[in-house]
Amino acid sequence: MQQILDAIMQAEGAADPAAELRAVAGLPVPSSYRGVVVRADETDMFDGLATRDKDPRKSLHVQEVPTPEVGPGEALIAVMGSAVNYNTVWTSIFEPVSTFGFLQRYGRLNDLSKRHDLPYHVVGSDAAGVVLKVGPGVSKWKPGDEVVAHCLSVELEDATGHDDTMLDPQQRIWGFETNFGGLAELALVKANQLMPKPAHLSWEEAACPGLVNSTAYRQLVSHHGAQMKQGDTVLIWGASGGLGSYATQFALNGGATPICVVSSPQKADLCRAMGAELVIDRSSFTFWKDEHTQDTAEWRRFGAEIRALTGGDDPDIVFEHPGRETFGVSVYVAKRGGTIVTCASTSGFMHQYDNRYLWMNLKRIVGSHFANYREAWEANRLIALGRIHPTLSRTYSLDQTGQAAHDVHRNAHQGKVGVLCLAPAEGLGVRDPDLRARHEQAINRFRDQ
Repeated sequence: MQQILDAIMQAEGAADPAAELRAVAGLPVPSSYRGVVVRADETDMFDGLATRDKDPRKSLHVQEVPTPEVGPGEALIAVMGSAVNYNTVWTSIFEPVSTFGFLQRYGRLNDLSKRHDLPYHVVGSDAAGVVLKVGPGVSKWKPGDEVVAHCLSVELEDATGHDDTMLDPQQRIWGFETNFGGLAELALVKANQLMPKPAHLSWEEAACPGLVNSTAYRQLVSHHGAQMKQGDTVLIWGASGGLGSYATQFALNGGATPICVVSSPQKADLCRAMGAELVIDRSSFTFWKDEHTQDTAEWRRFGAEIRALTGGDDPDIVFEHPGRETFGVSVYVAKRGGTIVTCASTSGFMHQYDNRYLWMNLKRIVGSHFANYREAWEANRLIALGRIHPTLSRTYSLDQTGQAAHDVHRNAHQGKVGVLCLAPAEGLGVRDPDLRARHEQAINRFRDQ
């Protein structure tokens, strides 16, 4: 592993980094590597505890695991940087179900997928690094290529997914519903998960947009989602968080007006720094009277606050991901004929809303999940062009991944939190310093928040 890292580090400051990186093609692939795992024999460790009391620091372990064989259409990458998403939190607390069920079902699919059904699960759905080896049939990528990986894993054998790969019946999220994820020194991916690493970003910056940036793109911009257009008013819950911070940028970049809903003055300042002008502090609203009863008077007060900010307009689109806690008010405040587009449900999956406000006002609820291949590429291209920027706030070492997931679980973070895997320090991997210099302030906007 040290030989691989040394070869990659030779590219730092080199006149031709790509030429230096081609040296990895001649290096042997290690027989094992360090990865962040959950263990099948610990899935009951949090039984009886409330969700909030389940601690990822106890269930996420860094351990040596065997390197899987690279199959047809696959690639093995040396992971320099990764990131924590909420699916890592779900995996670590075994909610809503243990991910070992996903691995067992995938393992029954074919001989190649059997490799994923193991008593440990290497987690993580983001990665930036260098291709080490490709399997038979891979021609687009070669050892030494600098890449980021999106998390869509599909088999592409069924016609159902040929128009939209997210509809493939064997669609999975890599590192969550498959093994060999990105929170590790090495990662195994399907080669069609790979995209060019944005040259102006460091490893940890390039790793952190993948899942959330693509998810926000499909949810808000794509014709499969809300189809946002210029002039739309978009209500964005958690607008300074991992998902909402990209939705806010897409709204601003696409000529829409975001209404950023946050929970503190600090988060409000971050939204304004991104360019948003309309901000609501949700901590002054209580949408539930008790565990079973929503407060419709608070819905009306929230709607009045929106209209006061917009000059009387209701949201054309509600960008919804908290779920149970906010979904009732989201349906209520969307304009007549408006769209509530939803994913994630981080506050609970069982949504309750008053259907009169949906059906009588001709509103739509659109479910959205990650992104198809084209959407992921388009979202990554906007990062590479400097139109959308990473929202990395803090970086942890691989050994600190449990703490990183704990912070995300407790919402004690802004934007995204990154993880250094093989990279020995932050700030490495920048190949286009001129483009970076033009966007330095935006790239570092979330740092140390």
